[in-house]
Amino acid sequence: MALTRSITVGPDRNGRTVSIIDGVIAEAADPSAPILACPNGEIRPGAVCAHTHLYSGLAPYGMPAAEPAPVNFIEILEKVWWRLDRALDAQALRASARDYIAKALLSGTTSLIDHHESPRFIKGSLQVLANAAEELGIRALLTFGATERNFGRAEAEAGLIECGNIEENSRTRRLVGLHASFTVSDATIRAAGELCCALDTVMHVHVAEAEDDVDDALARGYAGPLERLIALDALPRGSILAHGVHLSADQVCEVAERGCWLVQNPRSNEGNRVGYPVNLRHSANVALGCDGWNADMAVEEAALLRLSAAHGDERAADRLDAGQRLIAERFGSAATGLLPGAVGDVVVREKGMVTAVVVDGRVVVRDGGLVGANAGTIETEAKAEAQRLWKRMAAF
Repeated sequence: MALTRSITVGPDRNGRTVSIIDGVIAEAADPSAPILACPNGEIRPGAVCAHTHLYSGLAPYGMPAAEPAPVNFIEILEKVWWRLDRALDAQALRASARDYIAKALLSGTTSLIDHHESPRFIKGSLQVLANAAEELGIRALLTFGATERNFGRAEAEAGLIECGNIEENSRTRRLVGLHASFTVSDATIRAAGELCCALDTVMHVHVAEAEDDVDDALARGYAGPLERLIALDALPRGSILAHGVHLSADQVCEVAERGCWLVQNPRSNEGNRVGYPVNLRHSANVALGCDGWNADMAVEEAALLRLSAAHGDERAADRLDAGQRLIAERFGSAATGLLPGAVGDVVVREKGMVTAVVVDGRVVVRDGGLVGANAGTIETEAKAEAQRLWKRMAAF
């Protein structure tokens, strides 16, 4: 018989106590459970980053600027991010993922929904990410964003195969991924939809991030990238659509009616100058992501509130909490937040600083430091690996 895993967090300065049994918040405490004391702290649910790219974790460490500077969205992809992902190997990806995850946990983020691409290192890449997530203890939904933009259908087929190459557990789920419809053929989109059924999971894809995606779908004879995905049976209920900047109000309503999620990425959209997704207000199922920027969701939410106020978007304030509903859906939880039945992911803050983090009932941050590794050592290794990556990137 398996031993019951349990922990009791609290009481905190508000008198709140949270009991976690077998990774789920429980009605009553296990009297034999260890206690994580926090008399001067405040217990809160862990934050969710609903769309990111772990492969970008080394970017803050001196990534060379593109010359000449990109002047539009496609040039940003071609001159920066697509060169970076082509240069990735196992060593660089591991360093990137570990540093990104460490910083996410230390900021109070307990769940990451990742969208990965490394066209010259496909097979085994998701296992590198899964290993980093397991080592440090974060909850992760992982996928490979299949694309044909470098090596054609063979590249896409390998990417789709990779989506199924990791095992699921209580903290890890696999998704099927497409980069975006403008970099894949109809055949690849249809195959991705079929794989969703085979793996009993959902799609994670960039949709209408920039007008280029819309223009491409129109040129192929579809009303838009959303309609293309629907027509090719590639959007099962629960799928995750990142960005949606250039979706109409009717299209956003269609996404909601199909039971799918949209994810807003404010800092990325602002930095890439693709616009503000004003029509996302027409759906309640809009979560908050960071699209590869650091996963401190308090910082991302501040950017969201600043930009939403400027665009009169009154529904934006709910988007960080919506991520908890998304995680509950994917992990089969009966509740969200700190209610019984929710995933056992909690954060303790004291004077605004994260002092403890529990994920799936496992303490992963204690006294403001990682439990499973040394954050300083991880960062030092990441900085050294970044310099090697920039040299490789110069060749691509």
